[in-house]
Amino acid sequence: MLTGDAQKFYGLLFGIGFSTLLITQQLTIFVNLIERGASGVYNVPTAKVWVMDPVSRTTDVNYAMPSTALDQVRSVPGVEWAVPHLRATAAVRTRTGDLEGVTIIGVDDASLIGLPKNMVEGSLDVFAQPDTVVIDDVGINNMFEDGTDPIGQRLELNDQRAVIRGVADAIPSFTSQVTLYTKYSQALNYVPGTRNRMSFVLAGISDGETAEGVAKRIEEQTGLKAETRDELAQAGVDFIIQNTGIPTNFGITVLLGFIVGVAIVGLTFSLFIRDNIKQFGALKAIGVTNAKIIRMVAVQAGLVGFIGYAIGVLGTVGFLAAFSGNPFFKGFYIPWQIPLISLGSVIIILAITGFIAIRSVLRTEPAAVFR
Repeated sequence: MLTGDAQKFYGLLFGIGFSTLLITQQLTIFVNLIERGASGVYNVPTAKVWVMDPVSRTTDVNYAMPSTALDQVRSVPGVEWAVPHLRATAAVRTRTGDLEGVTIIGVDDASLIGLPKNMVEGSLDVFAQPDTVVIDDVGINNMFEDGTDPIGQRLELNDQRAVIRGVADAIPSFTSQVTLYTKYSQALNYVPGTRNRMSFVLAGISDGETAEGVAKRIEEQTGLKAETRDELAQAGVDFIIQNTGIPTNFGITVLLGFIVGVAIVGLTFSLFIRDNIKQFGALKAIGVTNAKIIRMVAVQAGLVGFIGYAIGVLGTVGFLAAFSGNPFFKGFYIPWQIPLISLGSVIIILAITGFIAIRSVLRTEPAAVFR
């Protein structure tokens, strides 16, 4: 009965598969995009506590502190180490004359804390050379679209010379802007500005201490704002959710995917039931109860849902695999919660459409088969 009409069977699979694909793909892109708001934190895995001016909100929305804040943080019990961290924007002119907006990140001169964990090209030794900057791997595609090797390229950065001597494996920012890493002392020359220019103090915690406890102690003793790694990462995500239209746009797309699934599956399922109404009547004529017919239709809907759901999820996996080489999709993954949300949506779609379609069967009289 289910597969006898190939057109209707494939129509049901298409409706469930397309709806699952749309919901899963859009939720995946949404989650990965908003997590980019925490990339500045994720790129510094060694820092357990971030200290900042009380008005600072995220790694990208911050207000500079005086250099004396570094010594204040170092004096707090439970702080094992503390280093300065600078984040600022600048305009870079390449050798070809192109102008590119970049993010300058100044890392500690001695320990180089503030750099991403891995280097794609080059080593940490390059920072011993003058005017060294390290570019993030996504930034290469923005600044050197023609495939030019970035290593050794000279840049004009606020009338200062900068030489790219390495490539860092970094999580892209929300805007995918080019990021240049350099030593803190060099960054101060590249980004002249106000009297206070230190964006953050990165701190490690002593053995036996907790990040939450040390952060609270720092706030009490210094009057500065201190957040753990997870807290600042969440603040970056919340900032994007609250200040952009991304949640609304993706929410509308997911809702449309659900509505399309209900419309296609509902229409096709209703036609499937209508075309087999005599067979259902025959079953009722030989004594099959309504409860058993409901279970039979539920099994049919479950089979269609399982196959369509699998097609949709596999389609999302294939989509991410196909675009894995695109810098925009770097690091994208499917959180385990999203397939469960898609599965719940499929179940709801089948429940709604199945309930609408089966009502005509339940009202059918057994004698209808003899007419």
